[in-house]
Amino acid sequence: MEHYDCVIVGGGIAGLQAAIQLGRYEYRVLVIDAGSGRSTLCRSYHNLLGWPDGVSGEELRKIGRQQAERLGVIFAEDEVVQAVAKGKLGTGFELWGKSGKGYEALTLLLATGLMDRMPELPGLKSCLGLTIYVCPDCDGYEIKDKRTIVMGSGNAGASMALMLSRHTPYLTYINHEQRPIHNKNMSELKHKGILYVDEDIHEVIAGADGKIRAVRLASGRQIEAERGFIAFGGNEVKSDLARQLGAERMENRHIVTDSRSKMTSVPFVWAAGDVGVHAEQVSIAMGEGSQAAIWMNKALLMMKEETTAYQAIVRS
Repeated sequence: MEHYDCVIVGGGIAGLQAAIQLGRYEYRVLVIDAGSGRSTLCRSYHNLLGWPDGVSGEELRKIGRQQAERLGVIFAEDEVVQAVAKGKLGTGFELWGKSGKGYEALTLLLATGLMDRMPELPGLKSCLGLTIYVCPDCDGYEIKDKRTIVMGSGNAGASMALMLSRHTPYLTYINHEQRPIHNKNMSELKHKGILYVDEDIHEVIAGADGKIRAVRLASGRQIEAERGFIAFGGNEVKSDLARQLGAERMENRHIVTDSRSKMTSVPFVWAAGDVGVHAEQVSIAMGEGSQAAIWMNKALLMMKEETTAYQAIVRS
């Protein structure tokens, strides 16, 4: 079992930013990544400093990995399925991947993110981040005065449509799974002039350029659109490793961290990015990755000082 100063579980935006920071501290750092995640699906982020014309999640990941590797950070393609603390507090952690391989770390960063729940609709994924979005804070601006379809389920989709109504008066909400909607939400949809459709979606019709053209319903009816949002609720928060280690989580499974250091309730275990409690934006994930890495460095320096002091006592 190979030993590392820091193991980062998750090679998305938060994990890569932390890896770069820790690499600059010249630690032995391993990033374990399964090669999937929210950022692999987004074809263009539009709200990042320095990228006025947008940048894809894949491109950010590619650049970030190259930058980390230049600093000596090691990458492993694996999915961690088990995490345990090693005996005495502060002596590290053991991780086991689906590959059967084991990893050992003094400090651990969980940057495992989340995955949006969405149906496997033809044409949908090719538009994500280009003309179909998931985050109203990130991309509400992109639908300004555009014909927009919210593809969702029940109250999750209704809430998204109501939130987006400030950006465009041309909104349609398609309740794909026909789940119940609170009377208050239905009244608000009607009051704001949002067209409501209670029917399954058959496919998203899009051009080769990733621009949504329309949505075809199960009945064959077609609704034209220039932009789209998805809001099905029940997103998968990938925090099971935190549960295994005994870290505090909220009811929605997001990991609770210290606001200053991003450390979880378990000493020497940190969390950053969408798996934590935050606004689920790339820029925030980057900041949290750096923030966690800074405090991981402080912890490692403290461990080194304590080890040196102990060795001095033994020798005296």
